[in-house]
Parts: sequence; structure tokens; C-alpha cells
Amino acid sequence: MLITTKGIVFRTVKYGESSIIADIFTESHGLQTCIIGGVRKAGSKTQAGLLQVMSIPELVLYYRPDQQMHRIREIRTSYVYQRLPFDIRRSAVGLFMTELCRKTIRETEENRPLFQFLHDRFAFLDETHASVVNYHLHFMLELSVYLGFVPGEDWTPETPFFDLKEGLFSPKPGHTYYIDEELSQQLYALLTIDYRETHQVVMGTLARRRLLQELITYYRLHLEHFTELQAHHILQEVFE
Repeated sequence: MLITTKGIVFRTVKYGESSIIADIFTESHGLQTCIIGGVRKAGSKTQAGLLQVMSIPELVLYYRPDQQMHRIREIRTSYVYQRLPFDIRRSAVGLFMTELCRKTIRETEENRPLFQFLHDRFAFLDETHASVVNYHLHFMLELSVYLGFVPGEDWTPETPFFDLKEGLFSPKPGHTYYIDEELSQQLYALLTIDYRETHQVVMGTLARRRLLQELITYYRLHLEHFTELQAHHILQEVFE
């Protein structure tokens, strides 16, 4: 059957001489693998750029639930990035967000709240005039809500450590998987602020790098299939 849906491109691979295979998180059917033929031929009516990583197209698919790959009949732009492709910091953050999504989101069923969340966060990354140096950290915390392991409890002088295994603020745990007091307080500041205000959290380069590594560990402890990220190395180079 033919379906029309918006999507967010997580990954693309060249296939054959002129085709592209893409992993796309769709609004109506979750994560799907799609193929479009002839798009890399000279004179093709469909631009390959519409399927770049992070792009937000509208698709018409030949969809069959018993198949693992679906052919794209039509593709057009749904959201046009204005700043993100031309700003190295925004691009680095966006690539990190995309890789994180690709390695954590597996569901092939409709999840419109998750799709809307991702759509809005990529769009804001493109539109904001504020600094985005903390945006990826806040995104990791927000995404954990949808993945089922959002950090719990509050930071207080009595619970100044963030326990990575238990996913909550607590007294000093009896194991090594925890964040120290100062960094835990900065983590809590991010947890309790709106995504539009992440630039207000004051954090040095070293602390930001450490917190990113701790949150990657947090993901690894709570997701069995979570594999090594690569895009955060680019982030560190760009922000430093």
C-alpha cells in the first residue's frame, strides 16, 4: 500500500550504481529501511540531497509490513535547514544527535510523540541564535525519557552524587559508576532547564567533555545493544 509520511534520515548508504538505501525514522511507522532508485543518475528528477543524514523529508512509500525494505515512490522537502548545514558547531551537534538516535531507536511501530520530539529538537538546533555547546547533553537527557531510563530524584546536599547504575541522585554509592558532586550538580542544572535555555548552564570545556563521557556510560549501562559512538570525537574537536 502507498503511505505518505514525514521522516528523519538517520543513515544513508549508496547501493548499486544509482540507488540509495536509507534508515528513516518515520512519523507513521517508526524506523524503516527505504530504497530509492536512480537518484544518483545525472538528470534525475529527485535530488540525492533530500536523503542526507539529518534531513526531514516527506515521503510516499510502497509499504508492506511483511517486508524489511520499502521503495520510495516520491520524496520532497518537509523542513529546510537554514543555518545548520553552514555552521560547523550546529552540524557537529546534529551529527551526534543523529548517531545517538540511530544507535538507540529500534522500534518499527508508530511513535508520534518521539517523532515530534526529534523533529522539534532538530528544528530548534537550526533556528536558535543562542550557543549550542550544551545542547547535545540536554538532548541525551531528554531522549532517555523516551528510552525508559530518565534520571530520577533531585540533587541535594544529602544526595550529591548521580548513580549511573540506578539512574538517580543519591548519597555516595558503593560502586564506581557514579558522577562526582560538582558534575552531578551541573547535570541536575541541565535536567531542570528547558531545552531552549541550555546556553544558560555555565560549564567549562573539561567539565562538558567529562559529562558527555559519563552520559555515554549511562546509556551503555541501560541499553544492551548500545555500541560505541564516533560523532562525539568530532564534537570535542569543534568545541575545543
